[in-house]
Amino acid sequence: MTSIQPHPVTIVGAGGIGCAIGHALVTGGIDVTMVDADTSKVEAGKKVGISIDGVDARAATFVSFESWQPASDGIVILCTKCYDNGVVLERLGPDVMIIPVQNGFDPQLQERCTYEGIASFVSECEQDRPNTRITRDGDLHIGHCGGQAPLPTEVDAIVKILEQHATFSVKRVADILPFKHTKLMYNAAISPLAAITGMDNGQLLTHAPARRLFFRFLRENYAILKGSHTTLGTVGPFHPDTVNKILRTPLLGTIMAGPFSRSLKGTYCSMSGDIETGRTEVENFNGHLVRLAGPTPCPLNQASCQLVTRMATERATPAMTYLDELIA
Repeated sequence: MTSIQPHPVTIVGAGGIGCAIGHALVTGGIDVTMVDADTSKVEAGKKVGISIDGVDARAATFVSFESWQPASDGIVILCTKCYDNGVVLERLGPDVMIIPVQNGFDPQLQERCTYEGIASFVSECEQDRPNTRITRDGDLHIGHCGGQAPLPTEVDAIVKILEQHATFSVKRVADILPFKHTKLMYNAAISPLAAITGMDNGQLLTHAPARRLFFRFLRENYAILKGSHTTLGTVGPFHPDTVNKILRTPLLGTIMAGPFSRSLKGTYCSMSGDIETGRTEVENFNGHLVRLAGPTPCPLNQASCQLVTRMATERATPAMTYLDELIA
């Protein structure tokens, strides 16, 4: 029986997730092209390839986004932030299969994509070269977006390579959306807090006012998702139903925050550092929850959208005073 030969893969976005995925695919023998807007990172990639701390570098083709001329078909794994989706989609023909691996929800992209991935591991890439390190273990869930269809052969071949060679675990799921919405429940709680204060993820759980607000965010996010009849999956050790039960007992949540904070120390959410660039994904995180909530009150998500958007417009420097503003 002849084995399926994996298609060449283009990864748009040579950040932490893109480099971790690209390194595994190249290790498995797939022809990978890495595309990024940062020309210094592209030039470094041409010289030294993709590397992960503690693992040998792998050679790949590197192309700047400005000079990238995508094929009319093929597979593109999209690892950019949501605010860059529009310029990428303008380049891609209708026959290109796009597999996003993003945290946020983008209606334009959702209309286009059938299969999707969601990463719960944390991978932090150096700013000017494609070298990343896995700062927190986790999974890459991949599956159909909103349905129960199995992976097509060309995607299945890629997933098999990832299962064999990735430095993170890979989980096939029938429908990706329950897992993506669960990840959103967490991201839309921690991201605005980290973005406005500049704290790392671990600090948010050891700073008492930030921790209390984080727990309030989680409960509001859970209520929105359950109220909109959104199915949730398990990402991490607990199902969201269990997390909500834990948060009903504030002392229990505080006790459990200690071990989690140590595992998150020194890690940063994807929105960290974005405010000072003038662009964030807050509308793809908290804005998506506000839209799901409809007429149901969701004061924390509404307030965070307004605050983060205002700070990004002003290109404000994150500071603890903004936490007081959100609490108020």
